[in-house]
Amino acid sequence: MVLRGKIKPAKGFSHLVHVALLALLPILAYILVRINFVAIAILLILISKWRIVAVRPRYWLANTTANGVDIIVGVSLVLFMSNTSVTWWQLFWMVLYMGWLIWLKPRSDVLSVSAQSMIGQLLGLAVLYLKFGDASLPVLVAGTWVVTYLAARHFLTSFEEPHTALLAHVWAFFSASLAFILGHWLLFYGTIAQIIVLLTTIGYCLAGLYYLDATERLTPALQRQMLGIMSAILLIVLILSDWTGSTV
Repeated sequence: MVLRGKIKPAKGFSHLVHVALLALLPILAYILVRINFVAIAILLILISKWRIVAVRPRYWLANTTANGVDIIVGVSLVLFMSNTSVTWWQLFWMVLYMGWLIWLKPRSDVLSVSAQSMIGQLLGLAVLYLKFGDASLPVLVAGTWVVTYLAARHFLTSFEEPHTALLAHVWAFFSASLAFILGHWLLFYGTIAQIIVLLTTIGYCLAGLYYLDATERLTPALQRQMLGIMSAILLIVLILSDWTGSTV
């Protein structure tokens, strides 16, 4: 039994109550951040996923994996709220969290699930390297593995892919290996870590190719075009990076 937290009540009063309760979570998180109770705001998000453990223990891991992207997005947006003292920026992250809970997360079509996984990976990696970039290399490698694995697994669930777990582990292993290598030269472009640019470019390109192939819309010309754009972006990033170890 895998619970994804996508219960959709019937339209009408129950639907309005459901939407109001969803909107209440980001508001409470915002209030807690404003009064400097960030840990409690994160705990509130985790408690909101109580259905994960409302079943037999043997289903807990599967339910956690299925809800992993949602947890990553919620925790990431709360940490972004806490990373600034500017009220408008905090409200911006709160509204984004509302949009995620009310509009994007409940959707189950292929494009929406793909967008969910891509947003989850981007936010998860951004928080990992922005907030914990000075952590030890094993922590960064493990964190990269977890974020990319959950994002890839979430993406592949919308397709009839018989090797979902294997492909997700392959992507996570590649991402963790890149984190291990680049962790020795952790470069930043402003506040964005170089590894995020690389993994986002590669991941989004591969996801796009997989989607087009699964929907039988991938042509050789389109494949060459996408791979060419990806290679060009990676080449520019690698060539223009300062490999002396200083921050860009």
